[in-house]
Amino acid sequence: MSLTVYGFGRSRAQRAIWAAEEAGITYDYKVLNPQQGELRQPEYLAINPGGKVPALVHDGLAITESPVICTYIGEQAPDSGLVPGAGRARVLYDQWMFFVATELEQPLWTMTKHTFALPPKLRVPDMLAVAPKEFARAEQVLAQGLGDGPFLLGEQFTMADVMAGHTLFWAKATGVALAAENVAAYAERLRARPAWQRTAKITMGG
Repeated sequence: MSLTVYGFGRSRAQRAIWAAEEAGITYDYKVLNPQQGELRQPEYLAINPGGKVPALVHDGLAITESPVICTYIGEQAPDSGLVPGAGRARVLYDQWMFFVATELEQPLWTMTKHTFALPPKLRVPDMLAVAPKEFARAEQVLAQGLGDGPFLLGEQFTMADVMAGHTLFWAKATGVALAAENVAAYAERLRARPAWQRTAKITMGG
């Protein structure tokens, strides 16, 4: 089985690469250069009309949005336990996937936009004071849900941990400290995973 992941360096595409590394699935990684306008080329816009990464193509199916991509990859390795089947565990899995994408990540994306992603005239400096507080509230929800467990669904590592882990790594890179001890320890456990270490080398050279 071969999938193609489109992305670049420090981006949400790392989630897709990490997912494939955890699942042990063969994939091709096509690196795009946003500075050279490669995200806006017609060939790529036919895959992802939003002109963002990641995107995944498998057997002619183009998939966007990192939570969906991670879930799709995990489902290609059904015996891995990376994506729970129907039932209570799947409900909790979906809940965390949505939470990371809509609550935990968004303050970091706000900071990114108002620091360098948006044109200077559209940046609102006050957002840089508000966003860390929003992240802190979301982190407390994560801390409560994680509890003493090693992973979000207890003993079983899933793609929800890929989503959460990448977002926590993003927070550190942005200079946002993790206030909850169990969340900070969780992030370090995830950073030590061999699949993430391989992902870092593939996407950032180390």
